[in-house]
Amino acid sequence: MNLRQITKKDQLDLKKVYFDSIISIDEHIYSKEQKIAWASQAWDNPNFEKSLKEGNGWLIHDKNNVISFAVRHPDYRIALFYCKGKYHKKGYGTKLLCKLEEEAKKEGLLFLLTEASLISFKLFLKLDWKIIRKEKVIIKNIFFERYKMKKIIKNPKK
Repeated sequence: MNLRQITKKDQLDLKKVYFDSIISIDEHIYSKEQKIAWASQAWDNPNFEKSLKEGNGWLIHDKNNVISFAVRHPDYRIALFYCKGKYHKKGYGTKLLCKLEEEAKKEGLLFLLTEASLISFKLFLKLDWKIIRKEKVIIKNIFFERYKMKKIIKNPKK
């Protein structure tokens, strides 16, 4: 598996990973209706497009198959963090999150923020992120719970 920076030509592949990641979630965690509303954001939400186009991100691929990706946008926020369902819990998320943290540290950022799903928040906790609060959001008139999270970056320049 290879790690590389995201380019503009990756956008369709990233949308496919995003869609697969959400649709493959166990319905005991998110209902079918929640998954459909959430997955549609790749095509319906201008903020999704903006994060892909303006953000700084990395992906993991195997030859021509994109497996997972993560994007910071703006610089201090992890806006997108997704992995195809059949590759969950194989270390790809950890590898991407560590890469984003490493890049943020090099850039001199003091902290990173994210809104983590009921699926991903455990990985963030494992990597020393802290929960600020649990929050509810509405997507297409459907409620979702997620976690607002933060990590203080230990800046080596200081």
